Amino acid sequence: MEDMKRKIDYSNYFWQDDKVRLRAIQPEDWKEDYTSKFDTPARRLLECAIELPPTIPGSKKFTEDNADFTSTNGRIMFTIENIDGTSIGGINLNSIDERNGTFSIGIVVDKEYRGKGYGLSAMRILLKYAFLERRLNKFNDYVLEGNVGSAKMMKKLGCVQEGVRRQVVYINGQY
Repeated sequence: MEDMKRKIDYSNYFWQDDKVRLRAIQPEDWKEDYTSKFDTPARRLLECAIELPPTIPGSKKFTEDNADFTSTNGRIMFTIENIDGTSIGGINLNSIDERNGTFSIGIVVDKEYRGKGYGLSAMRILLKYAFLERRLNKFNDYVLEGNVGSAKMMKKLGCVQEGVRRQVVYINGQY
C-alpha cells in the first residue's frame, strides 16, 4: 500500500466507523495472530478449549489460509484495526445458514484494547453487513458463563437472551 499515489479517503467507507476499520486478513498478520494466542483466558472463551501451544508455522498457515477472504472453512474473516491502522483483534461471520437466514459472529479484541468500545464498533459494522447486505434474519450467539465483557456487549447491541444452555462446554475441569 505504501506505493499507492492517491491517499485513501475512508470518510464514507462502509467497513469503518469513528473507532475501527475492518479489513481482510493478510499473510503478514501472522505475528499478531501468534502473539494473541498467548492470551489463554481470551482464547479459552473464543475456542471453548485450551489450545496446544502456538507455533509460528501455525500462525503463518492460519493467515495464509484466511488471507483476502479466501477461507474455505465457511467463515468470512476480518482483522480489526483502530483508526490509526493498528491491528487490535479479529472478527468473523460464521455459521451462515442462507436458507434459514441465521448466522453467528466470533470476535476477539487484544487485551490492551478491551473495554474501549472497539469490539462493539466492529460488531455493529459486521451486523449491518449481515442484516442489510446479506439479507440474513437472525443473529445466533452464545456467551459462556463468566464472560462478562461479551455479555455486556451483547446487551448494548440489543440482543435478547432466549435461554440458558447447561453443561454444553467442558472447560477448566467443569461443565
